[in-house]
Amino acid sequence: MPILEVDDIGVRFGGVRALDGLSFDVDKGQICALIGPNGAGKTTLFNVVSRLYKPTTGTVVFDGTDLLSVPADQIADLGIARTFQNLALVQGLSVLDNVKVGSHARSHGGFWSCALYFPQRAEEKRITAEAMEMLERIGLADLADHPCSALPFGTLKRIELARALASEPRLLMLDEPASGLTHQEVDELGDLIRTTTADLGITVLLVEHHMAMVMSLSEKVVVMDLGSKIAEGTPAEVRDDPMVISAYLGAPA
Repeated sequence: MPILEVDDIGVRFGGVRALDGLSFDVDKGQICALIGPNGAGKTTLFNVVSRLYKPTTGTVVFDGTDLLSVPADQIADLGIARTFQNLALVQGLSVLDNVKVGSHARSHGGFWSCALYFPQRAEEKRITAEAMEMLERIGLADLADHPCSALPFGTLKRIELARALASEPRLLMLDEPASGLTHQEVDELGDLIRTTTADLGITVLLVEHHMAMVMSLSEKVVVMDLGSKIAEGTPAEVRDDPMVISAYLGAPA
């Protein structure tokens, strides 16, 4: 059964049609990639699902809930987390504190109230322990007290992943996680995403331009161009699709 159902989504910005009748679904526990040339509408779709954008047409259903009726500040409560193309870590905080921000997305107290020991000391202790457990899972526990500002870019990408996972999502939306990484770092991050989400039973919606990662990591691929879906299937099926080749290479379809 699908956990995410996107049906006939359209988004317009003035006269610009960013999404046009986009429909697809993602099964529970599946890793589904959205690919397409720049400007295809992939990040726009992410912003619709995370409620940053309101579509002009269509519906989005997450595990039986009409997502478009849910306020943006309640998306995390439903079990949806995302990363961004550009790192959104707080550089002045330690690695541990950045991961704790993810845990606070589902806590009863805010980050600063807990950090300053107002009424939530017991909850802060629990959150700290859970954040450390997540850092251990991704192999960064030894950097817990280091400031993020002093760490290399590839490590920061893994910290951002840990922060998203710390919110205990059922759907994890990854927006170009391989951007800016070396080939070795891409392979390591892909393995980490695959094993961690499988262990935790998390569904993944992935936007990525690094085709090696897409083809090795994804179980399903949705190909977009100019705001519309032009192909859908397994990596092997979409790789040889004439419309996909045309969209990427400019060859006749």
